[in-house]
Amino acid sequence: MPSNLSEAENFLAAMTAIAREAGALLMDYFHQHLKIEYKGEADLVTAADRAAEKLIRERIMQKWPDHDVLGEEQGLTDRGSEYRWYVDPLDGTTNFAHGFPVFCVSLALERRGSIDERIAGVIYDPTRDELFSAAHGKGAHLNGEAIQVSKMRTLQESLVATGFPSHKRHKNPNIYFYHQITLRSHGVRRAGSAALDLCNVASGRFDGFWEFNLNPWDTAAGVLLVEEAGGKVTRYDGSPFELNSRETLATNGLIHGELMREFAEIFAGRGLEPLPDPREYKR
Repeated sequence: MPSNLSEAENFLAAMTAIAREAGALLMDYFHQHLKIEYKGEADLVTAADRAAEKLIRERIMQKWPDHDVLGEEQGLTDRGSEYRWYVDPLDGTTNFAHGFPVFCVSLALERRGSIDERIAGVIYDPTRDELFSAAHGKGAHLNGEAIQVSKMRTLQESLVATGFPSHKRHKNPNIYFYHQITLRSHGVRRAGSAALDLCNVASGRFDGFWEFNLNPWDTAAGVLLVEEAGGKVTRYDGSPFELNSRETLATNGLIHGELMREFAEIFAGRGLEPLPDPREYKR
């Protein structure tokens, strides 16, 4: 590697190759008829999910055998390293299992110390051949071209995104947020991949994104992308985002305050528009 590259940039080349290889594996499975398995109420897992994580872990072990790895399927392999990988081999499993082509591979690398710092992240969408990457302090890129968050300044004009859990939806309050923000924005999209939603904020396609109860492997790479693209990521009340926050609010920075104020009103139960009555509509 050229000596003028940063540590994070040195990692990115290998991360990119691993993500692309895992993405190609996913596409091989995607074009087959896969058996859908249920490991919990409506939490879909496929052979592709497990195979992709196995491949990623093997590649990491070959290059960095002492690194820790936290993955969605196999949990944490803790070797006491200062480096920890966050691996989501298939973000958008439900989409994948149903043949809906919105899913990705997400990899992030954190250097742990007195202050843990994510130093590199890669998200690969194999259906569009889009490779999003970010290195700490070096900006965010899509297929090698620099990307920036949008310049939209008002929520009313913004296109935003959210997500819902695949299980225990009855315990998640997001339907109220979805309804209220739909009325106050240009639209809300729900595509089923938090990692790609964060990429779309980083690239200016979305102006904002929020979701409850995401896991570290869902957000580690995407949050770095948004921040390196000039955006802002916090909890709903504006406090610092952490990988275990369970609240993710990512925006271009310009509509962040407005969304936070809306969320505060929703949490307080103020100004909630009633849901329309389908019986009234039918009449």
